[in-house]
Amino acid sequence: MAVTYSGDLLKLGRDVLAEESQAILDSADKLNQDFLSAVDLMLKCKGRIVVSGVGKSGHVGRKIAATLASTGSPAFFVHAGEAGHGDLGMITEGDVLVALSNSGETDELVNFVSFAKRFQVRVIGMTGKPTSAIAKLSDFHIDTGVKAEACPLGVAPTSSTTVQLALGDALAMAVVAARGFTTEDFARTHPMGALGRKYYLRVRDVMQPIAEIPHRQANSLLKDVIPEMAIGRMGAILLLSGEDKLSGIFTDSDLRRLIVQSEGHFDEKLSLPVSNFMTSKPLTIDAQTLASDALRIFEEKRISRIVCLENQRVVGLLGWHNLLHHKVT
Repeated sequence: MAVTYSGDLLKLGRDVLAEESQAILDSADKLNQDFLSAVDLMLKCKGRIVVSGVGKSGHVGRKIAATLASTGSPAFFVHAGEAGHGDLGMITEGDVLVALSNSGETDELVNFVSFAKRFQVRVIGMTGKPTSAIAKLSDFHIDTGVKAEACPLGVAPTSSTTVQLALGDALAMAVVAARGFTTEDFARTHPMGALGRKYYLRVRDVMQPIAEIPHRQANSLLKDVIPEMAIGRMGAILLLSGEDKLSGIFTDSDLRRLIVQSEGHFDEKLSLPVSNFMTSKPLTIDAQTLASDALRIFEEKRISRIVCLENQRVVGLLGWHNLLHHKVT
């Protein structure tokens, strides 16, 4: 028969968080030389970092492997129960095995660690018992033990899995720091997310290339330039000297000002070179600049477009709407 908890559920929630937080703090005090040795082993790994576990520890192991892989350490998860049925073929000499088990006695994982060591695979054990079978088989051991689970019944893996996860993060972040992993490196493994767009997308990736935007020689007549300005969404035409050298830009704002300033004599200016009226030194940006840095320039300068250069050659035009379209933030 199901038992309904009749106490203060809000207090229970807070108690669970407090107990798990304390368990993590206790684990921090237990870190020792084996943690440093484990980090060094992962840094020097010539193969892949293989993470394994069973049950809830297996779920945590999958996340640890994903964190390692996304931060520059080739890593993947192998379920200990499947290892003895063919998945051992995924393990090669030079790999490092990270074995997670609260008890340290899980049969499938003990067997996996034993088999892996036959291939000269080094082992980092993460268990709640330093005297357990897995701890003894490991080259280095990280103590994930907790005083008690945060479960009101004292049985569901709660504090123990939280500590496993936190220690996995600690290992991964120590490796990141020691390796000198950068935000640019991180972006290479996250190109589709917001962080990837921020640290990976370049101006060249989001601009409109020169072939797709209006452009003319700077000595073109104003009457020939105006119709071409309607092409595309930029409201501007780039003016060049030679094949790809920037002379200036003529925008719809420039055109409106010219009409007002002409005071009824605008027709007389149509047969003059557009270079007489262009902005000769428009704002430019290197096409290899991060798109997120370009966004800051747009915000600071309060502009709507910027000319893109590469080795002093005009390669495109970047508009505010291009950044919005690519969700650059």
